[in-house]
Amino acid sequence: MTGLVLLGIYVGLFVGGFFLARLIRSLSKKEHDYTSLKTVTFGDESAIRPDRWGSIFSILVIFIIWAAFTGSKWAPFHVPGPFMGETSFSYTATDASGTTDEARVDILVHPVGEKVKPAEIDPGSGFAANDSASVGAWRSVLIKAVGNDGEGATVTAVDGKPIAPGERVKVSDGAVTMTAKGSLNFEPAKGLQMEPIWMPPPEAVLDRFFEIATEGYQNFTLWEHLGWSLLRVVAGFVLGSLVGIPLGYAMGLSGWVRGWFDPIVEFMRPVPPLALIPLVIIWFGIWETGKIVLLFLAALWIMTIAARAGVSGVNISKVHAAYSLGASKRQVLQHVIVPNSLPEIFTGARVAMGVCWGTVVAAELVAAQKGAGMMIIAASKFQLTDIVIMGIILIGIIGYGIDILMRIAERILVPWKGRA
Repeated sequence: MTGLVLLGIYVGLFVGGFFLARLIRSLSKKEHDYTSLKTVTFGDESAIRPDRWGSIFSILVIFIIWAAFTGSKWAPFHVPGPFMGETSFSYTATDASGTTDEARVDILVHPVGEKVKPAEIDPGSGFAANDSASVGAWRSVLIKAVGNDGEGATVTAVDGKPIAPGERVKVSDGAVTMTAKGSLNFEPAKGLQMEPIWMPPPEAVLDRFFEIATEGYQNFTLWEHLGWSLLRVVAGFVLGSLVGIPLGYAMGLSGWVRGWFDPIVEFMRPVPPLALIPLVIIWFGIWETGKIVLLFLAALWIMTIAARAGVSGVNISKVHAAYSLGASKRQVLQHVIVPNSLPEIFTGARVAMGVCWGTVVAAELVAAQKGAGMMIIAASKFQLTDIVIMGIILIGIIGYGIDILMRIAERILVPWKGRA
């Protein structure tokens, strides 16, 4: 049910954002460039550029949904939350002689973490004794009706609805389930909001970020954790590129080299880096060498395939033109093959950096004293979900920043990409 509501809200905000972006665009100054002057854009990949308003609304929608489903103070609206306050239900008890009596249970539902004593209540004059209890939101409480009502008495109905062991009856502000021993388990209505232990609100994550940024976590500052992860990624990526790019060029230029290494590359390419962790630990240990070797292997095959694809994709007419002008093999390699293969290599480098950044988190789960992955796994052991989410957000932001830097470097170093 919660999933369907979440999907419906997301789809509604997506459609609303689309029409709002179109309205804003129609009121703003129109662009006049080559793409805007095209008369046919459907199916033309070069005419499809990221809509910045779409990106802005996408981030806002995710934030709004997160805040709405966690009861955040920053949310413009909230989905129904858990019931809190006073409620009650009645049940019918039957003794050994078949006599029935009714009792009432008063329940106080309070925020999780608060200690609240149940209110005192008059047990009544019948054999079915009234009772009271307190329970935290999202929790449940056991009502020992059998123990209160004496030996031989059994509960046969709740709020007038028949009930038996294992059955569940909906009552006001919650539901009652009968256990196998005949006791009643009351569970207050949870609503659609997430419990903070599973999904804390945005302000809790932000508070935790400022706390760790100033005080550190597990004997290291936040910037040391992130810095060590980046250092490992860069080291593994550089080593993988230094080996993978020359190997890819050799495979693209020599049939013998390609035949020799092709089975190895194609065999290792689909093997996820995480599957290599046990073997890397056995061979290189659990410290820094093992982590960098794992990242090296994560980048190696991607860079090899990218370089090989870049060489294979060079327009043969350019090679023929260079030879017809008297160029040597070295000159063809330097002035034709390398420049024309660089766009493919940069694409592979972006993919390799993303894979390395994702792999380093898993690599740091094993015997790491510092790093973003270590911070996340240490927090998860104590159910510190706000730290886990903070770490995930930081990893995503840094990964996105790395990709942007790679794009900028590509535009600067390979300005001829996309040109004939």
